[in-house]
Amino acid sequence: MDNKKIKAGITVFPGSNCDYDVYRVLNAVFGVSASFIWHKDKVKNLKNFDFIVIPGGFSYGDYLRSGALAARSPVMELVKDYAFGGGIVLGICNGFQILLEAGLLDGVMLTNDSLKFECKDVYLSTLNTDTPFTCAVKKNSVLKMPIAHHDGNYFATDKIIDGLNKNDGVVFKYCDEKGNLSAGSNPNGSLYNIAGISNENSNVMGLMPHPERSSEKILGSEDGGHIFKSIIKYIKEK
Repeated sequence: MDNKKIKAGITVFPGSNCDYDVYRVLNAVFGVSASFIWHKDKVKNLKNFDFIVIPGGFSYGDYLRSGALAARSPVMELVKDYAFGGGIVLGICNGFQILLEAGLLDGVMLTNDSLKFECKDVYLSTLNTDTPFTCAVKKNSVLKMPIAHHDGNYFATDKIIDGLNKNDGVVFKYCDEKGNLSAGSNPNGSLYNIAGISNENSNVMGLMPHPERSSEKILGSEDGGHIFKSIIKYIKEK
C-alpha cells in the first residue's frame, strides 16, 4: 500500500495548537494523506480514516480540567465508536488527557509535581513493541522526544495499574539517556514514570511527549518518527 493511500484524521478543537504540526509531519515527512476534522463537523462516522490523531494544545483553554470539555465534544462520540470498532487512535499530550477524560483510557492527569509548565526534551524507555504504535521500534529502545505540558502527572488506582501491567498497557516510561528509570528522569511526577499507555486491545494509545516535534533531524531528534512509522507499518501489514 502506498503511503498516500493511508488516510489520517486529525481532530481539531478550540485551543488545539499542535494540529498543524501533526498535519505537516504526516503529509510532508511520511507521505500520508492527512486531513482535519473540526470538532463540530457533521460527519456520520470515521470509517474512511485508517487512523485518528488527537493532537496537543489547550482545548477549551483547559477549562475545568485539561481535556474535560473536549472529551464531551460531538466528534469524540465518533472517536469512541471508531475506537470500540478497533480503529487506531493516538492521543498526544492534550490528546492523551482527552482520551482519559473520554474514558477511552484509564487514569487521570494531575498537575506536574513542580507546579510549573515543563517544556524540555525527555527520554522514553519502550516497554511494549507489540502495538500499532511501536511495532517498528526495538523493545527497550530509548527514544528522545520533547514534552510541553502543565498537567502531565499520570495517576491511577492500584487496580488500574495492575490491569495495565497485566495487559502490557504501559507502553512508555520516562528514563535517562541510558534507559535507567529514576525519579530524576521523571519530568512531572507521573506514577511509576509512566509516559504512555494503551488500552486493553492496544488500538488506543495516549502519549504525553510530542512525536510530531521529533520526527525530523532539523528538530534535534527523529525518534518520534518511529511512532508514525509503526502506525504506517501496522496498517500496511494488517
